[in-house]
Amino acid sequence: MTDPVLVERLVRAILAQIRPDEAPCACHSAAGGCCPDRLGRLVAHGAERFGMQAGATTYPRDIARAIDHTLLKPDATREQIETLCAEAREHGFATVCVNPAWVRLCADRLRGSETRVCTVVGFPLGATLPEVKAYEAGRVTAEGACEVDMVINVGALKSGDYRLVERDIAGVVSTSHAGGALVKVILETALLTDDEKVKGCVLSQTAGADFVKTSTGFASGGATVDDVALMRRVVGRDMGVKAAGGVRDLKSAQQMIEAGADRIGASVGVKIVQESQGKGASPSTSSGY
Repeated sequence: MTDPVLVERLVRAILAQIRPDEAPCACHSAAGGCCPDRLGRLVAHGAERFGMQAGATTYPRDIARAIDHTLLKPDATREQIETLCAEAREHGFATVCVNPAWVRLCADRLRGSETRVCTVVGFPLGATLPEVKAYEAGRVTAEGACEVDMVINVGALKSGDYRLVERDIAGVVSTSHAGGALVKVILETALLTDDEKVKGCVLSQTAGADFVKTSTGFASGGATVDDVALMRRVVGRDMGVKAAGGVRDLKSAQQMIEAGADRIGASVGVKIVQESQGKGASPSTSSGY
């Protein structure tokens, strides 16, 4: 586990580099203070919990409200997307997470329910131009997306081009917030060193994002407990942390939540809820994440 003092120093060094004239307020330090302005914005956009800690007492309703019920495989059919929405309605998942082409359909199918529509931008590589990501965010929010999961420019981060990374995120944040949507920044942690994960979290925070997220589910690895704990330590309590990629059952979901995740991206949301009820999982068409 990364030393918390080292994390604090890295955060301040990155902030000094990208915003030399701005001293970070105490509530945005890696120590985890809680910024009233950002918390207010999260609540206004529908966020329900911050830094949720859970153990064996987190059961069906709570666990369902922490899940983004996900189907992002490229060959997903209309029938499978409609099944995803029906499952989300039945179990009360936080969102369905789908590719942009399905946003309008999901918004129609979920109208009147407590489940929102989440989609992805710059997915899955993150190498799209910033202006294209911002435009895409504007289009999907107009179609009915309430949450936007954007992939960070991984190559720019690893090259040390922090201003580009921040601008890339800020463009999506600006457009998405204007449309009333939350933004989650996918770091793709399997491709990053711990130092780069810290930098990605800080840049996401300074760019105004609402969550940081571990993975697309399409890289060489997904969420780990250590990565979730590190991300929570860096962003503190005023941002969300989403664990995605490789969360396959109730046990792994609970481990991520206990490490600091307050949202889980999973294609097996129904299985997780059924396990929390002590039932065997039934087959589901919502695979591929």
